Amino acid sequence: MLFLCVALLVLAGPALPSSAADPEAPRHRHDANLEIYKRLFETKRKDQLNALKNLVELNDINQQYKIIDIMLKGLFKVLEDSRAILTAANMQPDDPFPLDDKIKEAYSHVLENTAFFGDVALRFPRIVHHYYDRNADWEGLVRWGLHFCNLTGVFAGGAHQHVLTLMSQELGITEKSPDFINPYRTERDDMLHTAEAFQKILREEEKRRRKEEKRKEIRKGPRISRSRTEL
Repeated sequence: MLFLCVALLVLAGPALPSSAADPEAPRHRHDANLEIYKRLFETKRKDQLNALKNLVELNDINQQYKIIDIMLKGLFKVLEDSRAILTAANMQPDDPFPLDDKIKEAYSHVLENTAFFGDVALRFPRIVHHYYDRNADWEGLVRWGLHFCNLTGVFAGGAHQHVLTLMSQELGITEKSPDFINPYRTERDDMLHTAEAFQKILREEEKRRRKEEKRKEIRKGPRISRSRTEL
């Protein structure tokens, strides 16, 4: 149930995204659609953080690893598809937001999933580094997503901008500031910091999966094939 909730948050988007602009350049006119989207974005972010809180409180590294493994693959597939749609439409983050529903959805997916990835990276840094550090495609998507988000004006000057800033430093996209601290890093993360400790957990997870598959096969029992005469 927890994974289903998180997966739905990755895939779903608010009903009415809107236009976006460079946070450092003032808008020449009031954009009512942008203000509507910002309110919807805040609601979506609360839902994401609530789901993530449940994942943190699960307090089972094996289950967390399993859920994050599937979740990140889905998240980056959504990001990749959304980037393709926006690129094909020649959509720039500071363009007036188009009326086309498909492009609106892609826009909202980029903002929400980039922010959500930041949340996950900060709360589960060791697990995320395990995937991110060896996947150039994911790194490229995150860099593009950060650039897009930072130019929309949706993140400017708020807590969500702080998430993007911390995430980019945590993942080495930008240089760490002298006073950088990941406020969500725990003692367990420090324990997992060594490759040996984390590899041990991965081996235990793989062993658990094999046992679970074997139990499923036992529960199924032998299949009784039908004889030729019955056919």
